[in-house]
Amino acid sequence: MRKIASLAALFAFISALALAQQPAPQPSQTPAPQAQQAPRLPASPRGIAATQVAGKWVESTTAGAAPRYTDGKWITIDYGRPILRGRPNIFGAGADYGKKVNDDSPVWRAGANQTTRLKTEVPLVIGTKTLPAGEYSVFIDLKPTRWTLILSTQPFQQKYDPSNKTETWGSYNYDSKFDVLRAPMTLSKSTASIDQFTIQFVDVTATGGRITMAWEKNVATVAFRIGQ
Repeated sequence: MRKIASLAALFAFISALALAQQPAPQPSQTPAPQAQQAPRLPASPRGIAATQVAGKWVESTTAGAAPRYTDGKWITIDYGRPILRGRPNIFGAGADYGKKVNDDSPVWRAGANQTTRLKTEVPLVIGTKTLPAGEYSVFIDLKPTRWTLILSTQPFQQKYDPSNKTETWGSYNYDSKFDVLRAPMTLSKSTASIDQFTIQFVDVTATGGRITMAWEKNVATVAFRIGQ
């Protein structure tokens, strides 16, 4: 019996020694997932204002189905949306009015970065002028008590090229000879400060509406209607 007990003790000792010599388990080589990061936006993200006009609502022939809008024509404005970032009185005052946003250009680009573009699938009457369906660049002539909307056919740059002196980037290289429409805008004040420049279509009906541009406490509006 003593021999058996001795053998059992020896076996237990050898088993313990073998376990002690095994390598320690290693941590998983799979990297831990990183915290999801918010996408990095440009300083002035792009925005699109869009509406449809000249269409009609048609009742569905399918029982319980909602009416559908048909034959609508799109009007869109693609623009950069600068943010105040705490800048007070962004348009300035007096003789310096508009200089900060114009940045040495004769007119404002109505946004930021690339030239602001308006596309319309229908003729538009703005002010006293009928604008044929098509694509146009948008500029604003800024005065302390008067903003003037400008629509232009001047060629524009998709990507900035400082050596290009004929096509616009924003409002750089702007040339008034390409203007096809100038219309006064109605100015008012917002009770709240609008942090990011915003273009909207408001009071839209099947036959027209208004284009509104708002930034800080400045709101400028121009009416339009569907032309022939």
